[in-house]
Amino acid sequence: MSKIRADHVFTSESVSEGHPDKVCDQISDAILDACLAQDSRSRVACETLTTTNLVVNAGEITCGGWNSIDPEAIARQVVREIGYDRTELEFCADTFEYINRLHGQSPDIAQGVADDNLYKEQGAGDQGMMFGYACNDTEELMPAPIAYSHRLLDELQRIRKGGAIPYLRPDSKSQVSILYIDGKPVSIETVVISHQTDDVSLEQIRKDLILVCQEVLGPTGLLKKETEYYINPTGKFVIGGPHGDAGLTGRKIIVDTYGGVGSHGGGAFSGKDPSKVDRSAAYYARYAAKNIVAAGLAGKCEIQVAYAIGVPKPLSINVDTYGTGAVDDHLIEEVVKSGEIFDFRPRALIEDLGLLTPNGWSYRDSAAYGHFGRPQFPWEKPNKVDALRKAVNL
Repeated sequence: MSKIRADHVFTSESVSEGHPDKVCDQISDAILDACLAQDSRSRVACETLTTTNLVVNAGEITCGGWNSIDPEAIARQVVREIGYDRTELEFCADTFEYINRLHGQSPDIAQGVADDNLYKEQGAGDQGMMFGYACNDTEELMPAPIAYSHRLLDELQRIRKGGAIPYLRPDSKSQVSILYIDGKPVSIETVVISHQTDDVSLEQIRKDLILVCQEVLGPTGLLKKETEYYINPTGKFVIGGPHGDAGLTGRKIIVDTYGGVGSHGGGAFSGKDPSKVDRSAAYYARYAAKNIVAAGLAGKCEIQVAYAIGVPKPLSINVDTYGTGAVDDHLIEEVVKSGEIFDFRPRALIEDLGLLTPNGWSYRDSAAYGHFGRPQFPWEKPNKVDALRKAVNL
């Protein structure tokens, strides 16, 4: 695992719910939500493609009561709620062409995750490795650059939908560069916002959006007089969304996780039911890492877990605190591996987090502005802190 030097500038980006790839993530996850509401044992691998006035769904779904689900209606609702509701945007909820190529799950894959498989317990839905990460940069125990990039766009979408800046359109990106000294964030060096708009003056856009940046980032205490702002640096951003660039599910895996801090196993999240450990085990690894940092066992923590398809027991679990541990990493790792506090077997972690029966949250909620660092999700609950401290005698 790479070690970042003590003094450095680190940059992360976020993209809005109107970004073409994020439109796809939200449609895929809204279809997943509908399937789980109909049948909690659904198996879903739903991909979405968008381009100029077109939405395509493809993939594999096994769901009791699938015939009562209308994926086209779901796609149109998601697109409308994001804000693509005008024909002049060349991607509109009421007019886009829809193509459905969803079909049943492969029986070979289905056997691997069945409770009566070779190992007599629900196995992992695929092989691979997943990572979870947490650090004490921010109150949500996320790296500061990605946390603040998300905050900017979350506030801008509220402003857009509320009409306070009426010329804003749905597609946007943010980027925040932060100076670290001795491993701690000390100042925001640059902020980049590229926001789709109506055809208005760049001077007005820059004036309005710099003010939003200062209102959002001011409370962090990291802004300085020298902080540089790059607002729509190309000079014009009117054509955007799926008309400006095609979108696909699962293309924003770094935006979805930790903004490039730590490691990534390569698997995307959206459109996948919890039997796919690409998603569920990454959530659980974040859950474990966050609780470790929240418990004061470390200032940073990264957990890697690996699986073989159809096999319930993880092949390996690795814990790295980047030298910030209050106790030895091997002790923390043994506690995590023991299964007494965190059980990484697919069925156990799904039950522990309630991933088949979302309560007060939805998978679509996770599909924009980050899967981590947001308190409504069960994998963000610091409810293992006491058990961890007791286990290491801290």
